[in-house]
Amino acid sequence: MNRPSQSDLVRITPRARPEAVAGEGEGVRKIGGAVTVRPARLGDMKQVETLINRFARSNLMLPKTAEQLARNFREFVVAVDAEETVVGCVALRVYNETLAEVGSLAVDDSAHGQGVGRKLVERILDEARSLGLRTVFALTLQELFFHRLGFRTVQKEMFPLKVWADCRMCPKLHACDEVAVAIEV
Repeated sequence: MNRPSQSDLVRITPRARPEAVAGEGEGVRKIGGAVTVRPARLGDMKQVETLINRFARSNLMLPKTAEQLARNFREFVVAVDAEETVVGCVALRVYNETLAEVGSLAVDDSAHGQGVGRKLVERILDEARSLGLRTVFALTLQELFFHRLGFRTVQKEMFPLKVWADCRMCPKLHACDEVAVAIEV
């Protein structure tokens, strides 16, 4: 098995909190111990698909197929608990030598409030810096979350590559409720 190096890992120690519902039909489970943020593995993508599509059913993000995720798994970073259950994911989608997108950011209900989303975004911002990118953007319904991470609200029209790649296929194309945010890295 291909294990990430220690420099690839970020540990998050959760705050004390009561048991939380993990999501539809999954019952109650405790998040015990630390959560690890690491590069995604191909074997993680089934869990990532389930997590993303749970949010997609609520119209909070676009759905993804197992095939789409398998083709693009190298873009993803995941947060896993001690049992290697994926509790969060995010992708860094590179558009060109200066621009990338925060995509498919999702955190399981059981891990909300533990800093998982923040650690995932910080991890891909570090990656963007190491790649020499200048700007990272996101289209989001959670504008304040991104503001706390240093992003600022911008016009969607600044990202025609995104609009061409994804928005034209979106069922909300003509009634988009997402806000564009960006950060210079």
